[in-house]
Amino acid sequence: MDKQVKGEASKTFGSSCVAAEDNRNKPTYCVTDVPPWYFCIFLALQHYLTAFGGIISIPLILSEGLCLQHDSLTQSRLINTIFFVSGLCTILQVTFGVRLPILQGGTFSLLTPAMALLSVPELKCPAWTQNSTLVNTSSPVFIEVWQTRITTLQGSIMVASVLQVLVGFSGLIGFLMRFIGPLTIAPTVSLVGLSLYDSAGEKAGSHWAISVLTMTLIILFSQYLRRVPIPVPAYSKTKKLHTSKFYPFQTVPILLGIAIPWLFCYLLTIYDVLPSDSAQYGYLARTDVKGNALIEASWFIFPYPGQWGIPTVSLAGVFGIMAGIICSMIESVGDYHTCARLSGAPRPPKHAINRGIGVEGIGSLLAGAFGTGNGTTSFCENIAALDITKVGSRTVILLTGFFMILMGMLGKIGAIFTTIPTPVLGGMFLIMFGVISAAGISNLQYTDMNSSRNVFIFGFSMFSALVIPNWITKYPSYLQTGVKEVDQVLTTLLTTNMFVGGFLGFFLDNTIPGTKLERGLLGLEKLQLEDSGSNLGTEEVYNLPFGITSYLRSQSWVRYIPFCPREDHKSQSEDNIMPQSQKSEDSSPIVTKQTAV
Repeated sequence: MDKQVKGEASKTFGSSCVAAEDNRNKPTYCVTDVPPWYFCIFLALQHYLTAFGGIISIPLILSEGLCLQHDSLTQSRLINTIFFVSGLCTILQVTFGVRLPILQGGTFSLLTPAMALLSVPELKCPAWTQNSTLVNTSSPVFIEVWQTRITTLQGSIMVASVLQVLVGFSGLIGFLMRFIGPLTIAPTVSLVGLSLYDSAGEKAGSHWAISVLTMTLIILFSQYLRRVPIPVPAYSKTKKLHTSKFYPFQTVPILLGIAIPWLFCYLLTIYDVLPSDSAQYGYLARTDVKGNALIEASWFIFPYPGQWGIPTVSLAGVFGIMAGIICSMIESVGDYHTCARLSGAPRPPKHAINRGIGVEGIGSLLAGAFGTGNGTTSFCENIAALDITKVGSRTVILLTGFFMILMGMLGKIGAIFTTIPTPVLGGMFLIMFGVISAAGISNLQYTDMNSSRNVFIFGFSMFSALVIPNWITKYPSYLQTGVKEVDQVLTTLLTTNMFVGGFLGFFLDNTIPGTKLERGLLGLEKLQLEDSGSNLGTEEVYNLPFGITSYLRSQSWVRYIPFCPREDHKSQSEDNIMPQSQKSEDSSPIVTKQTAV
């Protein structure tokens, strides 16, 4: 890296770098620094590839519930749309939201209730859509089938996202976090991964040898070879032409783990080693199963709101999606603190957190309007990439957003991704969903698991969240109140594992007597204070751009707006001398999403 350029940037944007000056793991480029343009392009591409696995998984899984598993062309448009919206939301978050280098993408928290909504009898796919020989993708009947489902999902996401907008911009997020501890977070997050076991198993079972190869490569790259560097040529003004260490296995293990078996399947396909009969085992490992999508896809497309039709609203879908949005908000607050620490920024002030959650709500609203079938949230994989690269510049993430928008407009790119063989996706899902489940359970480290109270709450919440949805799915006729709308709401909520587990964990944790230490709240508060203790810089990095902050501070009414930056040096000083017990009351839990290795 060019130290001279970095030094000049530090002088120009010193407010963020000073924050991490005494930290041995300080970033090379802090939040407001601007690396050289060529380095920015490389890092932006790396962030795009890092988020690739998590973002692309969502439309591929969702296509089953939308009856699109045999319509690869529409699948490719869904992929383009979710990348386009993710890039747009990333730019909004970095510019007007929390203003940290945090990338936005699809969320698995909304995928689970979406699949539950699409499983209700009224929206369940007709049997003939499961047979590729009976599906005519250009038929008006088939188009109406999938568009009816995605527009219902769109409207539900748009209405539910209003909750996130209100919670964020009103400042309610801080109040809500006081009642949400590890015993609520652990079952909620872990069940996001566990509830997708059936989808992962079906895809992996389409050719276990290919799936095992994919899993083996991802495990090898991400766990065994992640510290193995590869020398690459580099140039700087001080060292001239020299070699630098690059850690590809640490930054993009999933991409590499997909690409190699994907290429292997392509070779097996062109040499006719894999069966060409769709009825035979292993046929789905071929790369030409959806080959027409690449030929038929346009070179350039432009996603736009309402491209699938006019959104409709399902009351059941709204409540189900709200449950996922609450989970997403909890996780994002923890991501903000982690991202601030890794990028050399001070602890996020309340107005920045409120604004970040509010902008995520706007992002979910846009995602619903454009028709991704999902919402948006902060991507923890890219937060981990900040620690790996030591580059916490938000300029890089801003460029990543523009790069994702460009990729979302290239129709052929989305079509290429649909040709990934099914067993390769299955192998990837087994890894990713397992990590999500473990990430949720890891929150229990802050609780006293020697306490019979905590063991009961977690065990009962988890087991009930597996039993109840399974029973209702098998016997839907028993859940009938006589009111169709109420039946749909109850069916959607009670078949959403994360809602059942999260609700039971929340209710029991807040009603059964227990100390803050026993519940794990003190452990979370201590972690937050440790994260913020190494950051001594000012909060100027969270100010709004284009002179907006200067204007707002001249207005007296700003003090009443929870998401507006304002002068509060006095409150900061008081916070430094505030008793530990009082600080604990205002602390928010730290949760980091993990959706990939």
